[in-house]
Amino acid sequence: MYLHLPQAGEQTQHCESPIPTAPLSALDLELEILPPMASSSRWWSWWASPLPSSSSASSRHHKGDGWGVGPALVKAVGWLLLAGLFFRVLCSFPSSSPEISKGKCNIFDGEWVPNPSGPAYTNATCRFIDGHQNCMLNGRPDMAYLHWRWKPYQCELPQFDEVRFLSAMRNKSWGLIGDSILRNQMQSLICLLSKVEEPVEVYHDKEFRNRRWRFQSYNFTLSLVWSPFLMKSEVFENENGQSTSEIQLHLDVLDPVWKSQYESFDYVVIAGGQWFLKVAVYWENGRVIGCHYCQDKKLLELGFEHLYCRTLQQVFRFITLASHKPVVLFRTWAPDHFENAEWFNGGTCSRVLPYKKGEYSGKDMDHVMRPIELQEFRKAIAALDGSRNAVNLKLLDTYSLSSMRPDGHVGPYRYPFVKGDKDFKSVQNDCLHWCVPGPIDAWNDLVMKMVLS
Repeated sequence: MYLHLPQAGEQTQHCESPIPTAPLSALDLELEILPPMASSSRWWSWWASPLPSSSSASSRHHKGDGWGVGPALVKAVGWLLLAGLFFRVLCSFPSSSPEISKGKCNIFDGEWVPNPSGPAYTNATCRFIDGHQNCMLNGRPDMAYLHWRWKPYQCELPQFDEVRFLSAMRNKSWGLIGDSILRNQMQSLICLLSKVEEPVEVYHDKEFRNRRWRFQSYNFTLSLVWSPFLMKSEVFENENGQSTSEIQLHLDVLDPVWKSQYESFDYVVIAGGQWFLKVAVYWENGRVIGCHYCQDKKLLELGFEHLYCRTLQQVFRFITLASHKPVVLFRTWAPDHFENAEWFNGGTCSRVLPYKKGEYSGKDMDHVMRPIELQEFRKAIAALDGSRNAVNLKLLDTYSLSSMRPDGHVGPYRYPFVKGDKDFKSVQNDCLHWCVPGPIDAWNDLVMKMVLS
C-alpha cells in the first residue's frame, strides 16, 4: 500500500505551532476566503436586529437579585454600551472595504459559466503538453469541458493576457515548486505564453522532473522544481508509484533542491499535495521520531497531518525570515474527484459537467488538509505583523473553483484511447490531474490577476 487514508474513528495528531496564536475557528477559516464586505455583513445583520424590549429587561431584574435598578436605567445603560461598542466597530473597520474601493473582489468566490469561445489554445497549437494530460490527443470524445470559464460573483476575471504578462515579466525569473500538480499548471502556463513566443528549454535533469525554459525575447525564465514534500526526503518508488521501501522524511530540513534556488526567483508558486498521504518514516535531529502507517515497524504513529503541519511551518518560517523577498503565491490543496473507489482500486471520474455552487462539499481529506493550510498561512501573515513584506506572501486559493470541476480531470485518457476498446473499464483513471487545456487554465488567470493588478 502506498498511501493511507484515515478510517472512521481513527485517532489523528496535529503538531504545535512555534508561533502562539488563538485557535482558528470556523468563522476565521471563512473570513480567509471571503471578501471584507462579505464578512462585515455578519456585523450588519447583528446591528440591524431589534433590541430586547424594556419589558424583557425588566423581567430579568425586577426581583431584586440583580443590580437593583429600574428598567429605564437599564435601557439607558444598554444604549450607552451599544453606542460605545458601535464607535469601536467604526474605528476598527474601514468605512469601505479596501478591496472594494480599489475595484477588486474575491476572485476565488464564484461559479463556472458557459464560454462559447472555448480554450485559449489546443493540443494542435501547443507542443508542450505532457502526454499524460493531453486528453484531446488521447481520444477524449467530449469537448464540453473546454467551454467553461471561472466567473467571480462580484467582478470579471480577465482571461490570461500573454503579451501583457511577458512584457511585465521582462528580465524576471519564476519558480514553480511542488509536485506533479505544479507540473500540470506549468504546462498550462507555457502553452498560454507560447502563443507569443515559444520558449527554449535550457535545462532538465535525467528524469525531466526539474526543468527550465527561457523566453529569449523577454529574458524571462520559468523553472519547474520537483519537491513533492518541500522537505528533504529519500523516495524509493518508480514513475508508476510502486515503492520498494518507506519514504524517509526529515521534518527539520527543507529540501535543498528548491531552497538552493530560492534567491534566483523573483516570483514563486509553491504548494503541497497528495504525497503527504504516503507511508513514510519521519526523522528529526538525525533520528527517527515516528512514522505514518508503518504497520510492520514499532514506531510512534504521527499521522500525515503532523507532517503537513510541520512542513508548512518550516516553509513559511523560511519565507518570512529570508532576506530575499520574492512574491510568493501559496497554492491551496488540489482536490481529486475519484468516485466509487480510489486511484489504486478502480476509482473513476466520468462526469461531463461542472458542479453548481453548493452541490459538492468535498471529500473528507479536503476538510483535513485545507484547514491546516489556511491556519498555517494565517500564522505566517500574523508573524509578518503588517510589515511591508506581508504583501509579498499571497494565498492562491484554487480549491473552490477546482472542486467544482469533476469533468476536467484526465480520467481514462492518460494514454491514447481507442473507442470501443473492450478493456475500457479496466483502464486506471486519473481523477487528480487535469486535462490541458482545461479548468487548470483558470489557475493561471488567477495568477495573472494577483501579480499584475
